[in-house]
Amino acid sequence: MAGQPNVLITGAGGLVGGKVLEAIAARRDDFGAVVAMDIRETTNRIGGIDNVIGDICDLQIVETFRAHKINVVVHLAAILAPGKDSSADLEYKVDVLGTKNVVEAALKAGVDQIVSLSSGAAYGYHASNPVPLKETDALRGNDEFPYSRHKRLVEEMLTEFRRTNPELKQLILRPGTILGANVRSPVSAIFEGPFVLGIAGADSPFVMILVDDVASVIVRGILERKEGAFNLAGDGSLSLREIASLVSKPYLPIPGGLLRLALRILKTVKLSVRGPEGVDFLQYRPVLANDALKQGFGFTPSMTSAEVFDHYLGSMKNES
Repeated sequence: MAGQPNVLITGAGGLVGGKVLEAIAARRDDFGAVVAMDIRETTNRIGGIDNVIGDICDLQIVETFRAHKINVVVHLAAILAPGKDSSADLEYKVDVLGTKNVVEAALKAGVDQIVSLSSGAAYGYHASNPVPLKETDALRGNDEFPYSRHKRLVEEMLTEFRRTNPELKQLILRPGTILGANVRSPVSAIFEGPFVLGIAGADSPFVMILVDDVASVIVRGILERKEGAFNLAGDGSLSLREIASLVSKPYLPIPGGLLRLALRILKTVKLSVRGPEGVDFLQYRPVLANDALKQGFGFTPSMTSAEVFDHYLGSMKNES
């Protein structure tokens, strides 16, 4: 890739997308064309950045890549928080088939590098997971948990593309829980209710990464043409009991079997998006090692997991 990178960001209207645009804007002279693409009109209006409406499942996105002479794609688009009317088929279409379409379009348009935001969920939620998980550990995203399964399937697909198309550099990022000032997500919802629900006998450790650090890694990855897979997590972790104490709310540990039954019933009557697989989500949290990020990539997170949570908590208090 000669000269300045021409970058297109999918899912640019999301939390990480917005931070990536801000980080690029702060170093605008280091970039050529910058295109923010989302399925709906985005409010991230930043000077020198083109905003386009585009669907990652649309075969015609290759024309957008070509029109802007894109040589780097940052792929962030995914269904993170499915609504009650969502379906496993729709999530698969967007998360897996949408990614396949983006990569194929990138190859057709002669893109040099793709940065793909995966997740620690790709490792799966298993009692047998190593602690901590390294990038060389197996990706065993749970079939019963669509988001985890899809992240695994996407990474398996990217592995095959690396075999057949080594000319397209891949940078794959697997973050833990992404938090920041005033961030709300399916995970932060666990902390924001009247009490913190946990699983009896399980620590349920959460590793966290500041959203600004995720954006910094992506920008550095583009400018330094990084490739490979890297976990994104601050040092240390916080258990749900510790989180409950920090938010000054009761901690309510429930036996796993009882919670599975309750979630099965609630999902059946459409009062919960998450079914019994939600127990494994809480009980067997993937704890991510960050040695490769520090030593191989050359980036040290600006905050530990505890500091990220404190930063998030302080912003929520200020908001209220």
